[in-house]
Amino acid sequence: MSKTVEQVIAEEVAPDYWEQACAELMKHDRILKKLISKHGSAILRTRGDAFTTLARSIVGQQISVAAAQSVWNKVLLAAKNKINPKNILGLSIEELRAAGLSGRKVEYIRDLADHFDSGRLHANQWKDMEDEAIIKELCDIRGIGRWTAEMFLMFNMVRPNILPLDDAGLIKAISLNYFSGEPVSRHEAREVAANWAPWRTVATWYMWRSLDPIPVEY
Repeated sequence: MSKTVEQVIAEEVAPDYWEQACAELMKHDRILKKLISKHGSAILRTRGDAFTTLARSIVGQQISVAAAQSVWNKVLLAAKNKINPKNILGLSIEELRAAGLSGRKVEYIRDLADHFDSGRLHANQWKDMEDEAIIKELCDIRGIGRWTAEMFLMFNMVRPNILPLDDAGLIKAISLNYFSGEPVSRHEAREVAANWAPWRTVATWYMWRSLDPIPVEY
């Protein structure tokens, strides 16, 4: 039987640990057993290089998805359809502002580009670095906090054991699935998630699915 385009794409982007992670999580957590059974055909998807992913995260801060896409399209046009550190640094402040970026976001995206262009980031070494070491590097860039760094590790580097405790959706999902909707502290969320290691990225992804069946892509 021939495979659909969706199946082929899914095979290409599924992290190699996904099937093992799901099996172990279903074995050890009754809530995740139910959620994975329900949403098991969908998987984490990633796209874009490191610089593009982080630049898009800055563009999208505190605005709607539609507005972020509109601004991104204008930045792309200004950069002659090639987003990289040198092209961003080659644009003037006025050109970036004309694309719809606020003054602060112009500073942020230029600082990001400078970090990559100057070699201050060890991006070529990230694959061999610990999660916290990468988060520390990323948080040194203006406009990038821990949550953005964790989203990068999940969606760009597909690291398997990320627990984004600053993510409101994750906390809400833990509250609804494990505490009958009662408020949950970070400590309580961390205790629940201790049972998910070393696959906390996968468990978090299924927590999000319990709130919204449509996967997010970064």
